[in-house]
Order: sequence, then C-alpha cells, then structure tokens
Amino acid sequence: MIDLFARMKKGTDRQQKAYAVIMELDILNAMNTYNPVLCGTVPIGVDIGSSDLDIIMEVQEFESFEELILTLYSKNNGFTIKRKTINGKEVVKANFIFSGFEFELFGQAQPVHKQHAYLHMLIEHELLQRYPALKQKVIHLKNQGYKTEPAFCKLFDITGDPYEGLIRFGVGEGIITG
Repeated sequence: MIDLFARMKKGTDRQQKAYAVIMELDILNAMNTYNPVLCGTVPIGVDIGSSDLDIIMEVQEFESFEELILTLYSKNNGFTIKRKTINGKEVVKANFIFSGFEFELFGQAQPVHKQHAYLHMLIEHELLQRYPALKQKVIHLKNQGYKTEPAFCKLFDITGDPYEGLIRFGVGEGIITG
C-alpha cells in the first residue's frame, strides 16, 4: 500500500496542517485496530477549502467500532454517526470537526486496500503523476462544484457512474487490478 500520509508532512501548507491536526488528534493510533488509512483529495493535493479528511477503516464488529467513535469523538463540533448500506455493504460513517478540519470516518467489513475510496485515490494519484497539468484542471472543476471522481471522469471522458467508471478505467490503465 502506498503511504501518501507520510508525504504530507513535507507537502503543501494545507497538507502540513492536516498532518499536524491528524497527529494532534492521534486518530491513527486510537483507531489502529481498524487499519485506518487517510484517503481523498488532501493526500494527493487536489483538495479545496471545503475538502474533508477521509479516514477509511476495516470493521468487522460495528457495535464496538461505533462505541469507540462515540467515546473518542462525540464531543467534537458537528458530530454525527450513522449506519447505512452502500453497494450492498453495511457501513458506519461518522463526521465531526476538529481544529478547523472536517473529518469523515468510514468503516466497512472490507480490507482498506480493497475499498473504493482507497482505489480511487490510487488511480487519481497515478494519473496526477502521469499528467502533472491535470492537477489544476481537477481543482478548477472541484471549485465549480464537481466531486473528485466526477471531475476525473469528465477530464478522461469516462461515462456512466463515475465511481464505478473510475475503477474500470484504473483497471484498464493497469493502475489497479480487477
């Protein structure tokens, strides 16, 4: 697995601030049992002011996961937690604000390296490495209201559902395996 989080320590100003806030919150240690991985736009440098810090985790026991989240983070501003089904899989999603950053904790019964958020980040990161001019185009679209995956799909003419389409594109490009 690629560790983009460690690179944030010396990244952009916002990446460095996010890194410091994550370290201050100590969330990666506190949630270590669930193999937490920071995903999303901040680690790959296409974040905008409203971008949150997405931390995905592998969860087999949802009750104990929810209890831990409630114990550790329920006192933070904007705290919400819910359990729902996404693509036929049960997930727990919690959101809160800490030190100026919105956090989204996402747990599902799947290894983090197989979760879509992680795979999307790998694909997007590789495309940004291959095509450096892409970064400003993605940020421009995000500032116009696009979510990240639809922005990449627009730029690469990927049709259909952008979340599934990006996965298919990544497989076709040899970035991830199917």
